[in-house]
Amino acid sequence: MDYRDFNDRYEAEISAVFNRFPSFQKVGADAYKPGIDNMFKWDEALGSPHRKYLSIHVAGTNGKGSVSHLIASVLASAGYKVGLYTSPHILDFRERMKICNGPGGVARYISKEDVYSFIMKWKGYFAENDLSFFEITTMMALDWFASEKVDFAVIETGLGGRLDSTNIISPVLSVITNIGLDHCDMLGNTRAKIAFEKAGIIKPGVPVVIGEDDDEISEVFREKAESGGSALFDASDMFRQDSPFIEELLSEMDLTGDYQRKNLVTSLAALSLLESTGVLDRAVGQDALYDGITGAASKMRFLGRWQTFNRGGNTVILDIGHNAHGLKYNFSQLKSLYQCYPSRRAVMVLGFVADKDIDAALELLPLLPGRTVEMVFTNAVSRRALPAAELEKHFMRLYSEEVGNGLYSVQAIPSVEEAVMTVLQKVPVDEGSVVYIGGSTFVVAEALPLFAGEEK
Repeated sequence: MDYRDFNDRYEAEISAVFNRFPSFQKVGADAYKPGIDNMFKWDEALGSPHRKYLSIHVAGTNGKGSVSHLIASVLASAGYKVGLYTSPHILDFRERMKICNGPGGVARYISKEDVYSFIMKWKGYFAENDLSFFEITTMMALDWFASEKVDFAVIETGLGGRLDSTNIISPVLSVITNIGLDHCDMLGNTRAKIAFEKAGIIKPGVPVVIGEDDDEISEVFREKAESGGSALFDASDMFRQDSPFIEELLSEMDLTGDYQRKNLVTSLAALSLLESTGVLDRAVGQDALYDGITGAASKMRFLGRWQTFNRGGNTVILDIGHNAHGLKYNFSQLKSLYQCYPSRRAVMVLGFVADKDIDAALELLPLLPGRTVEMVFTNAVSRRALPAAELEKHFMRLYSEEVGNGLYSVQAIPSVEEAVMTVLQKVPVDEGSVVYIGGSTFVVAEALPLFAGEEK
């Protein structure tokens, strides 16, 4: 086979699927299809591949990607063959589907040949049934995991839970990381309404772990669990976030960022339940737990979570945090980091998609008394992106006084690459800069290739 010819055909088919069938990553809410009747019908036609392995289902506003990767990494380190399905992808469509086979291994993406074969077999079905991009990729993953005979598959929801395409699976454990205000136009405008949607992954008789709970949402989870006889567990009751054990793991993890503390506790609670309920046919063991937790990012090839690079005199952090619920942790940690390096430039390169609560995110920005934070607003190449000039207007409505007092400087550069390179070319002669790049997956996706091979 001429690989160049095949690669051209592969790219053409992937582009056709991405452009022909609605993708939330590309067009936002217009691609959202509430309901899973299509998936049940297709699942039956395929012979219900998800029933050929054990599944863990993970939902939540933030942290579900990290929790999914941590659980999968530990199970793989314990000797299981583990499939992992997450979204969105950052650089390569195939990031969405990975398999890691045993300790010492590194996850591999689904091959281009397998992707191409699936598309060619089912492309007529895609059109006949008016499928969404996410329905297609979800079934591709479930089918691939079955063909590869995985022991476990960790399945992350796309949006919500109750009506999400992934909710056809019959998991051995459900995990809900947290509830914040995001995608309110589709999931509801209160945390309780959003919790109701995400609680839809709780299946009768299947235990569920809740990563973060509070009075506003606890009743939603309790009622759903009780109605189906599902045991409900609060991760914080199982592991103390400030315990020496947690502190030790956090200090060694290659998944960094202060927000990983809660994700770690949630993951450990999930793994503990898999053991105590007899789902695992062998104990994980301390060595496998340590290796799986501390090396999850590299083992599972996980991108864009407080990913840190060195460029000349600059420390550069890329993170896909994109809503106020998640950014409050990022910006708090960033402020602490800026304060640790008082002689360095404090720089933020931010771009958001237009359907987010922009002001709620901007209100969390770090202020450094007596020091200027350089704000560079940008936009990715996406129809969902908020133009850099519009983002600057949002910012100025909130911070015009602070700009006048020299606490912020502002510029808008409507190109991610140009914005990043402009910042990096202004390296001071003393200790360089601390640069944060984020606000959306799209911004990180365009910035990440600029730092190939430079990760700390």
